Amino acid sequence: MNNCDKGEAEVKGCLYFTISKLFRIVNKVAEESFSKMDICPTHGFLMVLLQEDEEGLSVNKISETLTIAPSTVTRFVDKLVSKGYVERIKVGKQSFTKITKEGKKIMPEVYDEFLRIAKTLEKHYKDMQDLEFTIEKGKLYLLQTRNGKRTTDAAINVAVDLVNEGLISKEEAILRVEPKSLDQLLHPIFNAEMVKNTPILARGLAASPGAASGKVYFHSKDIVDAVKAGEKVILVRQETSPEDIEGMVEAEGILTARGGMTSHAAVVARGMGKCCIAGASEIKVDEIERVIKTQNEVIKEGDVISLDGTTGIIYKGAIEKLNPQLTGNFKIFMDWVNEIKVLGVRANADNPRDAKQAVEFGAEGIGLCRTEHMFFDKDRIPVVRQMILSENTEQRVEALEKIRPMQEKDFYDIYSVLKEKSVTIRLLDPPLHEFLPYEDEDIKNLAKEMNIEESHLRDVITDLEEVNPMLGHRGCRLAVTYPEIYRMQAKAIINAAIKAQKDLNISITPEIMIPLVGEIEELKYVKREIVEEIEMTLKELNENIKYKIGTMIEIPRAALLADEIATEAEFFSYGTNDLTQMTFGFSRDDAGKFLNEYENKKIFDFNPFAKLDQKGVGKLVKMSFKLGRETNPHLHVGICGEHGGDPKSVEFCHELGLQYVSCSPFRVPIARLAAAQAVLKESENSKAE
Repeated sequence: MNNCDKGEAEVKGCLYFTISKLFRIVNKVAEESFSKMDICPTHGFLMVLLQEDEEGLSVNKISETLTIAPSTVTRFVDKLVSKGYVERIKVGKQSFTKITKEGKKIMPEVYDEFLRIAKTLEKHYKDMQDLEFTIEKGKLYLLQTRNGKRTTDAAINVAVDLVNEGLISKEEAILRVEPKSLDQLLHPIFNAEMVKNTPILARGLAASPGAASGKVYFHSKDIVDAVKAGEKVILVRQETSPEDIEGMVEAEGILTARGGMTSHAAVVARGMGKCCIAGASEIKVDEIERVIKTQNEVIKEGDVISLDGTTGIIYKGAIEKLNPQLTGNFKIFMDWVNEIKVLGVRANADNPRDAKQAVEFGAEGIGLCRTEHMFFDKDRIPVVRQMILSENTEQRVEALEKIRPMQEKDFYDIYSVLKEKSVTIRLLDPPLHEFLPYEDEDIKNLAKEMNIEESHLRDVITDLEEVNPMLGHRGCRLAVTYPEIYRMQAKAIINAAIKAQKDLNISITPEIMIPLVGEIEELKYVKREIVEEIEMTLKELNENIKYKIGTMIEIPRAALLADEIATEAEFFSYGTNDLTQMTFGFSRDDAGKFLNEYENKKIFDFNPFAKLDQKGVGKLVKMSFKLGRETNPHLHVGICGEHGGDPKSVEFCHELGLQYVSCSPFRVPIARLAAAQAVLKESENSKAE
């Protein structure tokens, strides 16, 4: 642009003013042309749109296309209805606007010319065009054209239409849709107009996409009661734990002041497809006083807030939600994706509900079934606590035998959904203290229920507490100390698989995953206990079933010694959440407090818990994959950390030659599309070489 500050002469020659003047002239001519019909140019363009779509258009669709507010669209339609040029029709609960015969008579020649030009340009550019035009004295003037902006739904519809018209290939269509944009189709979003006028309270990490409004509650039991009373609620915590699972299930959304992208709240919420904002360090959560404090506001229990899990913004008050709609073209598009992708896509799912959702989104199996989430059901948590508080092995086995039928039902129900698809079940992983209460009132109640001294219960809780539980007595280390826990789970898995095979007339090969292995002898010991229990069970039942035992590679030492570990493991599953945590030395629950600064100051280009660090963590994965395959050529390998739903990480896994990625059910379509694009990009790169 010319420099416009050197005097009147230069101002007159400034490009900005030239364009502005031209626009005013064009607009004036257009207004004069349409004034004869007592309508404005935008009215005319609206009628052109309606003439293109014989079924009619909704207010929201017109708003999206013309980039004007729905209220303005309604006013324009009212004007055209009064002229008899358009009419409103109802189909069920929905209202559509259609052009009338009178409206079609107004500009047939102009419309035909417009349509001819539009089709010519679309054919030339092989994409939907955003045209700017005007009409002067019945003559059409085209001002400019560019590829049209569009929502994800529109992008898929346009891509499918262009393929059907023979303008582009399926491969080109697949490359035109951004994988992460599919979130728009899978989760509710807020009404954009309402968002503009709603005050912002604070921001946090966009831990799980979607939109939710509801009354603030701070404790799971209060949430359950509120939902029973018909309220929509938001669970607010400093940070969640497995004990909060009941409230998380019932809540519309979840907000935590602490935690990162792989915190308990984030991982569980993504698995449920539930909106979540984590690590909102701008707020102070007081769970005792039951208030949220921001810099300028105090939000009390019962007040309404709204969470946008896609942007990480917390709003004051309620905002209208728009629910996602999957068109028939979405299935067509995703079928093309399946034709091209090579990398398998599984889901992380811990219950039949999530498993069913995963299958509906195209998951080829379950890559991670976390058994600990099954222990927090209100009917079984007392028995779990009885097991933890047992004073000897006999008492512990007695309690575990009460849990086993519950576990068998859990696994049977999941097998019933997945049928013959693969299911990888991870044995108990978290430290035992997570299953015990930590609030005074809950401790007192538990002591009374179990008929034990409150002081004794507090001593046990204190003994089980760890300075850094993520590095403590958890995973396979529990099985070294208490092998009866994993023996019970193994027996439950085998019993459930045998029953499902008989009832459903299917073939199942259980995949049992041992977590947190870092030493070959560790794996040998735990595997020996599991195999012994399984073989005893099969002998008792006079049955025979194939099964696989593998491990999660999540400790750097395990990655370095993968060649040794692969001699005992039939499969590897990279737990990239923990592998990232331990490689960087970051706490995945606390790092959110400072990682934003690392990105702002260009120390990091991205959050390593959201996208796989290929230089460091990725090097460990690549090296250990190679080492494992050298000693076990048949080793089956995938990843089950949340990076499995990140497009760049999926592309890396494809290039590496892994068999599958596993991610939250609602990220399965994203991973599938990313896997297909990885194949096409690889093909393009090889041609360029």
